[in-house]
Amino acid sequence: MAQADPTAEAERHETEPERDDRNLIEILQEARVVQTGVQILFGFLLAATFEPKFSTLSSFQKAVYLGTLVSAAATLIMLTAPIAWHRILFRQGDKEHLVQVANRFMLVGLTTMGLTSIGVVMLLSDIAFSPWLTALVTTVAVLACAVLWYLLPLTRRRKLGGSSTLPDPHGLDPVLPDRFDADRKAVS
Repeated sequence: MAQADPTAEAERHETEPERDDRNLIEILQEARVVQTGVQILFGFLLAATFEPKFSTLSSFQKAVYLGTLVSAAATLIMLTAPIAWHRILFRQGDKEHLVQVANRFMLVGLTTMGLTSIGVVMLLSDIAFSPWLTALVTTVAVLACAVLWYLLPLTRRRKLGGSSTLPDPHGLDPVLPDRFDADRKAVS
């Protein structure tokens, strides 16, 4: 596997505003991709309450439903927040801050999306299958989200030299410290 080139970002020949523009476009595009799936799940959850079988759900199933509904709503709120901020701050010259905030909203939104996905898997499998199978598929969903969305990217991030291939002078990454010494160790 090829190593990341630490000069790749610098070789783009971008000005700071151009980099902010590109970063914001990437974040908004990622939000659009994720929003569709969450909107479908949210619609399913809203419609489920009108099904005759909904009143026969156990208290556990209703609790999972409520938690999943709240997670889906939180996901939609987090993933659309960068769009609202962009519209309100349009042409205010604050794009660097907007990129920082949008990145944080996206990270929270992805976390709540994982909770939503896990909740839907748990609820539907608990309705349709035995408890042991529900536990199994829910565990697989939890592990898949944890490993694919967090563990592997964070492991790769660490392998690339701690937290990132480059220092993050703009504070775009919520995990990185603001400054590094020459050996890439965080400076307090």
